[in-house]
This record gives sequence, structure tokens and C-alpha cells, in this order.
Amino acid sequence: MIEPDWSHYRAFVAVLREGSLSGAARALGLAQPTLGRQIAELERSLGAALFIRSPRGLVPTDAARDIAPHAEAMAAAAGAMMRLASGGTDGASGVVRVTASDIIGAEVLPALLGAFRRAHPAATIELALSNRVEDLLRGDADIAVRMVRPSQQALVTRHIGAVSLGLYAHRRYLEGAPPLRSLATLARDHALIGFDRETPFLREMLTRLPLTRDDFALRADSDLAQLAAIRAGFGIGFIQHGIARRDPELIPIFPGEIGFTLEMWLALHEDLRASRRLRLMMDHLAAGLAAYVAQSQP
Repeated sequence: MIEPDWSHYRAFVAVLREGSLSGAARALGLAQPTLGRQIAELERSLGAALFIRSPRGLVPTDAARDIAPHAEAMAAAAGAMMRLASGGTDGASGVVRVTASDIIGAEVLPALLGAFRRAHPAATIELALSNRVEDLLRGDADIAVRMVRPSQQALVTRHIGAVSLGLYAHRRYLEGAPPLRSLATLARDHALIGFDRETPFLREMLTRLPLTRDDFALRADSDLAQLAAIRAGFGIGFIQHGIARRDPELIPIFPGEIGFTLEMWLALHEDLRASRRLRLMMDHLAAGLAAYVAQSQP
């Protein structure tokens, strides 16, 4: 077997992610015939077909699915290597890739990352919205903001604090809704917003509220979708206090009677501790997120 060129694996990963040669070519900035040749050469080197054409695009074969985790790991390692090498001699310059949940990444981090960029204008920041801790272990990201303690041994973690959530509704919804009587009658009288698939947070919520999953008038697994629905006046749902208090039109529902907390953690792969710009980002995020946590108390 002839050892394939790394660019062939990169092309393979792009086709896996995009589902077509044209989409993969756009993602990599290559001509489609060039990318097609790279896939064909990889198939010849491996002695196996990797994709089958179908009405839905290119479908990976069993051989492709077998090598996919290894190719993804190679792509992540290559990305991490490029990020580490991007700083040159200035320890504060280069690329920092941060991953966080959608709600933290969209509602909390942009202001903190903007402040970091103003303090370190030679830094380039990449923000990935994901809840997978494996992102750090595989090299898909440098720093993670997580709402559960990472348990992997290879990670350096820093506990930020507990973020509190409460029930909120937009003033517009409440103006046209029945009166708020009690937690026990909430599902009967009001449109509730909650999760679709069962999660640890949902299980805890249902132990504290007299509700079932069927009581939610809108179910969405995306925290951002839930927040958007609450802001649009759809109904009542849980929001982190630090986010809800920014908008005076969001009204707390039964404050003091119901609430939840989520622990916030920062994590960094232990192999990256020597990077000055990653240490700078870790310290910056730790300070900024600690201030946010203080604003998120009941």
C-alpha cells in the first residue's frame, strides 16, 4: 500500500462533512476536479471505495466509516498544530480556538472575546459551539467552557462557579396570558417551553415541577431556540439570570419558588499549558466568566 498524502485525508474529511464534492471543494478553497482526484487517489491507495453516489449526495461506505474517526483525529491534530505554530515569536499572537455551548457562545462569550482581542490585537479567535468534551482531547479546540465538570485525566480544569436559572416570560406574552396562579397550574394555564429529548437537566426539572414532557407547548433541544421563543413571546421557560436581566422586558416568574444551578468550568488540554496566549485567554475568560456568574445569582 502506498502511504496517502495528508491532503487526500483532508479532502476525505471535507467530503464526509459536506456530503458532496462541490461542498467540500468550496470548504477547502479547491477546484472540484482537484478534490475529486484526491479522493480517487486515496481510494486507490487504500484499495477500497469510500463513497457511493446517491440522490442525497455522496454516502460513505463501510470502509469510509471505519477510517473516519482516524481521519477526523488527523484533521484535528493538524488544526491544533497549525494553531500552536501560528503565534510565531509573540506569545500573545496567533490563533485561539474556544468551544462552548450555544447559549454561552452566543450570549456571553462575544463580549469577553472582543475585550481579549482589543487587548491582544494580534490574536485570532475561533469560536465553536459544541458540548462535546472530546473536542479538547482530539484537538478540535484549545479551551472549553463547559456546564459540567470535565472528567478526562488529560485536561486542566478551572471551576468558575454556579450559574443560576429561573423561569421567565416576555412582558408581551404575559399581557395576553391568563393570570399566574401557582406552579401547580402553570402547565394548564400557560404555554411552557422546554427540551425535546431527555437530558439530566430535564430530569432534574421534572422532579421539581409538577410537569411531564407532554406539558411543554414548545420543545427544542437548543438553548438558543428556547431563548428566542421566550423573547418572541411564545411562553414561559428557563433562562440564566445573567442573560435574562439584560432585558427589562423579560419578567421573572415565581421568583424564589423555583430555580436550578449549573456548574461552570474552564478546561484546557494539559499539553497546551506552555502556550502563553492560551494561558492569557484562560485567565481572561476565568475573570470575565466569574463576573458573569456573580450576575447570575438569584
